[in-house]
Amino acid sequence: MKSPQILAYHATGGASNGPTEAVNLLIEKTRRIGHGFRNFNNYRLRLLLACGIKWQPVPVTRIRGRQPRLSA
Repeated sequence: MKSPQILAYHATGGASNGPTEAVNLLIEKTRRIGHGFRNFNNYRLRLLLACGIKWQPVPVTRIRGRQPRLSA
């Protein structure tokens, strides 16, 4: 007797909801760590960071500081 889960795995070509469950676990962990975010944008950014989503950072202009004095 074969389990219906094993038969379904082979019938669907190995499809799994494992990746979806992994992301859901990361979201729940982030929610618990956040202790009630007040700002949705901060919560969204924390989720993107926790789930490993890569986005293009906004380029920051560099502030020109003092040049070190050359010692001769």
